[in-house]
Amino acid sequence: MPEHRTSGIDRRRLLRQAAVGTAAVSVGGVTAAAWAAPAQAATPATAPGGVTTGRRRGAVSFRWWGTSGWRIDIGDRTVLVDPYLSRFGTGLFTGAFQPETPLKVRTDVIDSHLDRAENVLVTHTHWDHFNDVPYIAGRTGARVFGTLTAYHLGLAYGVPATQLSPVRGGEVLDFGDYTVEVVSSLHSRNGGYSMAFPGVRFTRPPKPATIADLPEGDTLAYQIRIAGGPAVFFMGASDFTERNLVGLAPDVAMVASAATASTADYVPRLMAALDYPKVVVPVHWDNFETDLTNPPTVAPNDRQRLDDLIAAVREVSPRSRVLVPEYLTAYHF
Repeated sequence: MPEHRTSGIDRRRLLRQAAVGTAAVSVGGVTAAAWAAPAQAATPATAPGGVTTGRRRGAVSFRWWGTSGWRIDIGDRTVLVDPYLSRFGTGLFTGAFQPETPLKVRTDVIDSHLDRAENVLVTHTHWDHFNDVPYIAGRTGARVFGTLTAYHLGLAYGVPATQLSPVRGGEVLDFGDYTVEVVSSLHSRNGGYSMAFPGVRFTRPPKPATIADLPEGDTLAYQIRIAGGPAVFFMGASDFTERNLVGLAPDVAMVASAATASTADYVPRLMAALDYPKVVVPVHWDNFETDLTNPPTVAPNDRQRLDDLIAAVREVSPRSRVLVPEYLTAYHF
């Protein structure tokens, strides 16, 4: 739904530091500042923070699809995280939220951005994370990983059970060129310490018709570890269970912007639990009811949340580089 360890030196940490080095982030050939707002075109040179953009290097790229959505290309293999491209209006960003908004899949938009996918990782099943998943599964034959709720919702949409893989957290899945570690996580809380559309689906429901028919359904996070490359952590909501993150030590963390102040010490606890990642990429701060046009549309309160997140990371993890992404841009870590 809308987001409106120990510190001792160990083998994993040493290997991570050796592999990442200066943690340069390349984005197709132009340079951008790591602490800046969305990466901006500049002359090809090394920018403050070591973030470069320009001609694609290497076989792995990460493209932000808005909200907490990502397309990850690993050679000729594609993994998606929370792919939501339809981005239709619900009134959420205009102060007139309509819980009975009909679900809509903009197949033309999806088809224009997606040619293939082998795995889809779903953090939770609110509409801005799950809405497009059944169509993508049908179009590409991709396998869908998610909670038991995601499994039963997939069945409701007609996705074959053979393409649905329920996970709970703790699984480490081997795909050869990469592994996916599933992490049991938490959804963020609103100002009333609750959330929109809570609930789970223990059995196959009727096919969802409105956004309210897609509940949170429990929340997961994922870490993708590329063979010979970085370990990248993906969040879909701004809360977590600290003990479940211990030992992950990602090189890059896609961190959801905090929806409210309901979660105590969100950034300090998260950075410590993740062992202070080399690169932090804020997500879930854009207006996801607008098209994927750069620069991303940001509501004033969401801009403040983004600024607060950047400031908090600077304070508690000053050696981390923050990259605020632009849509559809290929980043190489």
